[in-house]
Amino acid sequence: MDTSYTDRHWQSADGLTLHFREYGAANDRPPVICLHGLTRNARDFDSLAPHIAGQGWQVLVPSIRGRGDSDYSEDPASYNVGTYALDILALLDAERIDSFVSIGTSMGGLITLMIAATQPQRVAGTLLNDVGPVLETAGLDAIKSYIGQGRSFSTWMHAARALEDVHGAAFPNFGTEDWIVMAKRTLTLCNNGRIAFDYDMKIAEPILAADEAAVPPDLWPAFDVLAEKPLALLRGELSQLLSEQAFAEMQRRAPQAICATVPSVGHAPTLDEPEARAIIDRLLALIA
Repeated sequence: MDTSYTDRHWQSADGLTLHFREYGAANDRPPVICLHGLTRNARDFDSLAPHIAGQGWQVLVPSIRGRGDSDYSEDPASYNVGTYALDILALLDAERIDSFVSIGTSMGGLITLMIAATQPQRVAGTLLNDVGPVLETAGLDAIKSYIGQGRSFSTWMHAARALEDVHGAAFPNFGTEDWIVMAKRTLTLCNNGRIAFDYDMKIAEPILAADEAAVPPDLWPAFDVLAEKPLALLRGELSQLLSEQAFAEMQRRAPQAICATVPSVGHAPTLDEPEARAIIDRLLALIA
């Protein structure tokens, strides 16, 4: 599999230089844009993006502001889903993209819902990965318990064990190598030789201040927009963020959606699981 990509950049409305990876080349299909979760970055799709590009799709994988190789914002208040959606729309405009297929994990799914609410014509199809219009308090509280703590580690093994301490219940079948892979996607080697989380700790400030800052109000109308187009819904069986009840309601409101549950996984599936790959391939087949 060709895993090569080009590092590229675009500008936000408030002057940040934001980074994205480009796999494959533009063609007559809408590009696939992979949008990561709250504390993650473009490396989350190291395996998935080449898989999709290998099927003839152009794939763009941004690191949202404050993460990975994208600039940090001087204003922590800009770390919100509305601003992230505007940043992605700026990317679409810069690349002259009329519409795109979104693969959105957690926060990435919320960004997609916000775009659907404001510019629905830009979304050609969607995978929502363990996220929906209703998020559970238990899941949000779990995120608040670890975000923004600024820890660092001396080795990748120490970093992996720290991730296992926090997320072990969500990935009970992970082995040591799986945790090291997650660590290398989530953390980065700093100039001082320490290994630290690859995001601006200030992204936590709006989330810790109020639930409303983290989760936009009433996203069901935006979900209904997505339901009119090719849509795939994925949930981790052990998820604390997306309940079985909310997932069932999403399926009721989107009866044509492709749906799957990843067994023995919590928030959020990595999209490297066979169930996830199958549902993504089925979604893309509806759009190709």
